[in-house]
Amino acid sequence: MSLISDEMKSESEVYYGDEICQVKSQELLEEMCLPKGLLPLKNIIEVGHHRETGFVWLKQKNSITHKFEKIGKVTSYATEVTSYVEKVIFMLNPPTGKITFQTPAGLSRTFPVSAFEIEEKSSGVKEV
Repeated sequence: MSLISDEMKSESEVYYGDEICQVKSQELLEEMCLPKGLLPLKNIIEVGHHRETGFVWLKQKNSITHKFEKIGKVTSYATEVTSYVEKVIFMLNPPTGKITFQTPAGLSRTFPVSAFEIEEKSSGVKEV
């Protein structure tokens, strides 16, 4: 059962197909100043963003499990991933290079941002 009503969908930016959905999910993460590797979803069939409320959804063909190698943590992503996003300004000076995840109950965990960044694929050409 989907959490997205037809009314909400009609008032949202909605995209279909893996190629455009990958681009839009990356743009959203970048817009929110989050690491681009935070949502390593595959075969995304739909991405939507209701800007007025901040509600975001991503639908993929199959649920996946992903291991963030740099921190040794495994995360599961269901076929439908939903969230409310809002831009909260909080800056540390100097920047710490860490990201903190917090549950509604107030529990939190902090990890290095680098653990969630997309590793650039090398072209096989080495500059000397």
